[in-house]
This record gives sequence, structure tokens and C-alpha cells, in this order.
Amino acid sequence: MKVSIVGVTGYSGLELLRYLRQHPFVEVVSIHSSSMNKKSLETINPHLRQLISLPLEQIDPKSIMKKSDLVFLATPSGISKELALPFVEADFPVIDLSGDFRLKEIGEYETWYGQSAAPMNIIQKFDYGLAEYREKPRSKWIANPGCYASAAELSLAPLLKEDKLVLDSIIIDAKSGVSGAGKGLSHSTHFSETHDNMTLYKMNSHQHIPEIVQQLKKWTPALKAIQFSTSLIPVTRGIFLTAYAKLKQPISDEKLVQLYRAHFENSPFVRIQEVGCYPVLKQVIGSNYCDIGLAYNTQTNIVTVVTVIDNLGKGAAGQAVQNLNIFAGFDERSGLDYLPIYP
Repeated sequence: MKVSIVGVTGYSGLELLRYLRQHPFVEVVSIHSSSMNKKSLETINPHLRQLISLPLEQIDPKSIMKKSDLVFLATPSGISKELALPFVEADFPVIDLSGDFRLKEIGEYETWYGQSAAPMNIIQKFDYGLAEYREKPRSKWIANPGCYASAAELSLAPLLKEDKLVLDSIIIDAKSGVSGAGKGLSHSTHFSETHDNMTLYKMNSHQHIPEIVQQLKKWTPALKAIQFSTSLIPVTRGIFLTAYAKLKQPISDEKLVQLYRAHFENSPFVRIQEVGCYPVLKQVIGSNYCDIGLAYNTQTNIVTVVTVIDNLGKGAAGQAVQNLNIFAGFDERSGLDYLPIYP
């Protein structure tokens, strides 16, 4: 399969290139950038010198569709909704890594993203790409989930699908590395602000909240809301998410682990930890893995779910490649069988 990457100079675009370069069934035939197309990729990213010979091209949908079978849009929210339209209108496959096609209810995108949404008839064409729970696996238009959303949804899926939770008790505390903010410069991501520091941001207003609730409601329609907070931690990559909720009935840690392992037994990228073991960021960095640890407190009746992913892997490019594999009928692990980077 021949693919093109639009937005290749961003962190997610570069990560797509890293995965796809080793994919046994995929050839990247063109790479595109709106702001950097007059430069060479190795000039902007010296670590790619002598590794990537493709020139940076302008974004021309007709040209892309002539040479490719599918396009990845690794562009920011607000930009993808415009870039995707000619591809969708031409019935051409798109995997979009932005938030522009995730929210399916009228008005939600405007409320949470603060700008006008793509046409609703186009949004509805996109399959929400939580890879382990795809509704339309052969859909040619895929809205790749957000990084926080991926971790949160995988954390809670088994408990919600088994009707184990008191629904108004769900609290999610999520922390992300600085690369989650993208390449754009800002005061909050300045080295002197992030180094040796931790900052809570977007309290009760993060754009992944409606995305998470939308997916959780598919499993448990009675759910109304969640408490969700996000913090920036002084690491480059990774999401460390801790979810808490009360259970309807007590459960042992052993049964809890069994429950999760049964749910994810056919999910090669979800690894459930042993009883009493909890994952750390370093065990998933540079990979598409999602590692989950579990505990139940008999005194408080609260279950704790500890989940780690690489925000650029399972939270972005890795899952996008996984979604490509599902769409194309490849082995789900194709191009993704990297060992995590450790230490």
C-alpha cells in the first residue's frame, strides 16, 4: 500500500514516518508540509540525514491521490477539517490525527475547540478509531483518538462494559509529557517553566473530555459526566493516567486482573500487569503499547486503574498505523513490533 503523510514535520508526523518506514506492506511515497516545503526534511531534522530521501512537497490533494492509496493528516485541529474535504469528496481514504472529526454531536466541537466545525455530514463519515473497539473496521475515513482519550477509554472499558462502576464516581487524573503540546512555542512549555516542575492545565475544560464521555456512553448510555484533570510533567513523552471509581460490588485484585485480561486477550498492544504491579512510563516509550495496572481498596470500595502510553505512539502515530492495519486487513502488529526504548 502506498501512503502519503501531510504534516510530516510535526512530532506525530515524524513518528508516523518512523513506524511506516519499517512497515512490511506500506511504502511512504510522499511527505508534505505547508510551512516547511521549501526546505529538505533532513535540514529541519538532522537525525533523518541519509535515511529519508523524499522531498518535502506542498499539499496538493490531486497529486497525493494520484500517487497514494491513503493519506495521513498529522495536522493540528482546525486545519485537518479543511484539508480532508477534497479527499472525502473524492472517496479517498483518510486517517486524521487531529480532533476535527471525533465529536459527533452538533455544537460539541464549537464548545470545546472554540472554532467552527467541519460539516456534520463529513464528520459522521469518520469512524472513531479506538483500535481495540472499532465500530466500522473497514471504514476508509478514520478519526484517530486523542492521547488522553485513548488512555482513559482503555482504562475504563472492561469495567463499564461489565456494568461494574458507580457511574457518578469516575475521576481521572492524567499527566502528559511536553511533546503532547506539539512543536509550537509557548510560555507554558518553555524549558524553565517545565523543567523540575509540574503544572495542572485546562481544569474542567480539556477538549478530550467530550471525546472520552462520548465513547464511554457507547458502553454505558446512562453515564452523564466524568471528573477529568490534566497536568504537564517534565518528561518529553508519555502519559501517566490514574482513574478512580467506586464499584457496585467488591472484587479481589486477582479477579480484577482476570477481568481485564479476558477483555483484552485479543488485543496485542494492551498489556495487563500482574497483581500488585503498576506500570511506569519507561516501559512503553517509543512503542504502541498500553500497559495497565489494577487495584481494589476494600475499605473505600474504590478501584484504581493505572495506565501508561506513549502520547506519540498509542496516543497518536502508533494507533494511526494500527488503524491502517485494521482497515487494510494487515496483521494488526505490522510495522509496530518495536521494543520500547529503555532506559
